[in-house]
Amino acid sequence: MDWLRLPRLGRDTAWFYSSAVIVALAGFIKLRQGVVDYTQTETHCYQSVRTNTEKVPYANCFSVLPTGKFSKVFQAEGDTELARNADPGFAMPGLWDGHGHLLQYGEFLNSVDLFGSSSMDDVRSRVRHYVDENPMAGSKEEWLRGVGWDQMALGKMPAAEDLAADEKLKGLYIMLDRVDVHCIWVSKAVLDLLPDSIPDIPGGEIVRDPGMGVFCDNAMDMVMAIWPKPDAKKKQQFVKSAMGKLNEVGLVGVHDAGVTPANLNLYKELARGDDWTVRVYAMVECDERNTFCPSAVERYSSPDGFLSIQSVKLFADGALGSWGSALIEPYTDRPGTSGSLLVNASELVYDTIAWANEGFQVNIHAIGDLANRNAVDAIIAALRLLCPDEPLSLCQSYHRFRIEHSQIIHPDDQARMHAVGIIPSIQPTHATSDMTYAEKRLGKERTAKEAYRMRSFLDINPVLGSDFPVEPPNPFQGIYAAVTRRSPHTGKGTDDAPDGWHTEEALDLDQAIRGFTEGPAYGGFTKGKTGVIKPGAYADWIVLDAPLGGMDVEDLRFLRVRETWVAGKRVYGRE
Repeated sequence: MDWLRLPRLGRDTAWFYSSAVIVALAGFIKLRQGVVDYTQTETHCYQSVRTNTEKVPYANCFSVLPTGKFSKVFQAEGDTELARNADPGFAMPGLWDGHGHLLQYGEFLNSVDLFGSSSMDDVRSRVRHYVDENPMAGSKEEWLRGVGWDQMALGKMPAAEDLAADEKLKGLYIMLDRVDVHCIWVSKAVLDLLPDSIPDIPGGEIVRDPGMGVFCDNAMDMVMAIWPKPDAKKKQQFVKSAMGKLNEVGLVGVHDAGVTPANLNLYKELARGDDWTVRVYAMVECDERNTFCPSAVERYSSPDGFLSIQSVKLFADGALGSWGSALIEPYTDRPGTSGSLLVNASELVYDTIAWANEGFQVNIHAIGDLANRNAVDAIIAALRLLCPDEPLSLCQSYHRFRIEHSQIIHPDDQARMHAVGIIPSIQPTHATSDMTYAEKRLGKERTAKEAYRMRSFLDINPVLGSDFPVEPPNPFQGIYAAVTRRSPHTGKGTDDAPDGWHTEEALDLDQAIRGFTEGPAYGGFTKGKTGVIKPGAYADWIVLDAPLGGMDVEDLRFLRVRETWVAGKRVYGRE
């Protein structure tokens, strides 16, 4: 029976016994926690539950742990109490926006809304009304902000003098973002803060005709450098108001496309609070755009899945509407220019490789076909260095590099994206907003072969989003635009194609829904955890009045969510 005899207690054996006790206690606590979890589950039943899974595509009930995860998904029989007392609504996984701007959206909600403005008088009227309601706005310490103007609707490119035409606006510090936020329009008071002689800026445009006042892309930096930034308290309010509005339209998560290191630190603080009701997959944007700043940021994932920092945002070019997207051939309606690269090709390759070596997913803003070509080049160069002995497509499946917008892509580069599996991050409402002038910018042939692909990219895991506040964040408007290729605002296509613009690239309803659920999950490394209702996934879901599949497609334009739940807690309920 010597084998039963315990060794004498010495230094080593004391360590052994204490370690054993700790391990046993940990196991006991974990077991007890598991028991508590399962005895405190909440079960929710609805008329129907779309799960987004192949094994059980539809159910009517699920259970949620106190940890904010699904524990069970099942079908309650009709004669059971669960089925009889089921909520009258229809549940589905919470939706994600694959490309938005959280802080900027919150700031937009607290600024002048210029979307849809149709004339200079309309703009001035909206700004004047805002001043009447916010008399402190427009001071040197607190500039008046707004977003949404479009020179195509105004009839000309605006200038500072157009704001000064209203006596009430004279002397105010005003900065208004173009609809695509790639240009700003400032007042005379702001211009007076800048040097008298301003040289041209590489990768940007200073609009001098019909007069000074508009700065685009890299030229915006000189104005942004003197703009009095909002403090942490205001930013906290911006985040809270933005998240509330996102929950209202059924969004439970967002890929935040460009967050500075200081704002990421603020996010870490705010994500611990109850007002943080949207999961955020944040893309790092260095204080100096298109640079490598690893000392300023670190990879981070909160244990509860509410904040993830493991990707970076780079910018290859500007936007199509302001002739800033970089094209291989000149613009059809402005043959003297091919747009602007915000960073040269070799520097984009360097930045992509540098960030990839630090373990960050690299997401490159690219709209024009030259910018997209450079983005594909940079991503392939990084993949070759990361995985020298593996197929590029296999390497890409680990790293999941993305091209944000992926709007105008030469057929040769589309083929390379398919071959490698480079993820396109697409905003369906960009297609329907741009369709009125895209052919003017690009010509018929280039538009047909290169622009606004969706269906063509289904095999490479497209991520769908809105680019809010550039477009409204409502994902159902995005789903409508993807399915019909018509404007969710008017229900119409173009004059030449009123029933839908280039409908050969339209998605079906299921594909569009998965673009706002499974797409962001794959593109944000949360596959199996978000965009799905199954055991172990985060308990995020929305409740509708009717199932999407049973609705007339036009009803998507006006759909209102009944409830939004995040981590098992209701964060929005329609009155």
